[in-house]
Amino acid sequence: MKIWHSTTFRFAALVFLFQIVAAAVLLLGPALLLRSQNHADAVAVAETLRDDLLDAYADGGTSALAHAVDARASRRIERATVLLLARADGTPVTGDLDRMPPGLAPGAPYALLKFARPGHAAPEAMLLQAVRLRDGSLLVTGTVVESERQVLALLERNAMIALALSVVFAAFAAYVSTRLILNRLRASIATLRDVREGRLSRRVPADDTGDAFALLGSEVNQALDRMAGLNAELKIATDALAHDLKSPLTRMRAALDRAAQAVEDPQAQPYVDQALTESERLMAIVETALSITRAEAGMGRESFAESDLSELLETVAEIYSPLVEDQGRAVVVNAPAALHMRVHRQLLDQALGNLLDNTLKYGAGTITLTAVPDADGAAITVADEGPGIAPERREQALRRFSRLDEARGGWGAGLGLSLVQAVAHLHGGTVELRDAAPGLAVRIRLVEG
Repeated sequence: MKIWHSTTFRFAALVFLFQIVAAAVLLLGPALLLRSQNHADAVAVAETLRDDLLDAYADGGTSALAHAVDARASRRIERATVLLLARADGTPVTGDLDRMPPGLAPGAPYALLKFARPGHAAPEAMLLQAVRLRDGSLLVTGTVVESERQVLALLERNAMIALALSVVFAAFAAYVSTRLILNRLRASIATLRDVREGRLSRRVPADDTGDAFALLGSEVNQALDRMAGLNAELKIATDALAHDLKSPLTRMRAALDRAAQAVEDPQAQPYVDQALTESERLMAIVETALSITRAEAGMGRESFAESDLSELLETVAEIYSPLVEDQGRAVVVNAPAALHMRVHRQLLDQALGNLLDNTLKYGAGTITLTAVPDADGAAITVADEGPGIAPERREQALRRFSRLDEARGGWGAGLGLSLVQAVAHLHGGTVELRDAAPGLAVRIRLVEG
């Protein structure tokens, strides 16, 4: 799954985005508003000055305007003003500029220009406007905004620095918030993982905060309590079923044994023998089905004990060697010495026995039993050199009561591989059917509990 599809990533990105937007509004917004207000104030002062001078020009003509410009240029006012009265060709008449600012078109709105006034070493930022009078002369009015622009530039630089820092803080806040959520979920996740691996007594630690995570933990615990109750009921039911089925089956077998001994009609003997065979098969099916049910429910972990898997494989191979040799085949064990692990020895023996029974019935060639240590446990593989199972039918082979070839004879009920899978599940592992090229390799992965 791509990381941006993750809800955790989306939540972190949302927190980060909100932090950046809030920081940008709070830091850059006032600076932009202040710049806009400063520009508007400067233009208002310049327009007031221009209008006063135009009034003087309307009342007394050029001489009155020159006198007013000269008087205002020599007067100190709150905001530094810029004034210039020039002839039509741009020659200065009076004011505090010694020449027409370049690029200043008459009649255009106030423009921001960099221009050096007499007596000032460096150019300054000014808002200037030129107005052409009736006689062709030019009136330039404006204000110096250099100091204000320097202050605004400093504020904007500081705002950008603060915004850059806010990116770091926003990323940290997003990381911390997601980690807090994941940490709050960690107990529930760890509990569910342990339960999945068979530790059914695990529960989420009590949480008195009363928030959504505490509610989730409470619901998980209640669900696990319910599941534990159902498992207990299942155990009682399976134990009762085993007892109720075994008793009549055992009595039926005993009755058939007596009947076999007492039968005198030779024609009846094959039917009695067949009944005995079918009763044995029925007993085996019941035992296997009960073992699968109990293993899938996680029952039996209390019977785990430290075992040497290498010795276990050697024992299984020794038990089956006579049957293998009767078919003209061989069984080989490849396992490191002293590969110890806590397992349910009886069920693992039964699972391996089922795999060897299958390869004796349907496989061919040498049977290889392999055990290798894994990252967090071990893996046992039973392989042969027979026809194997087609890849598209391997999932079906693991289903309970599923037989790939109904025409095959034998005692099979389609439970052998199902039991193997249930035993692997009890050990927190999996079963995988592989191509042994040629033949079938059944790999049982066991996870250390």
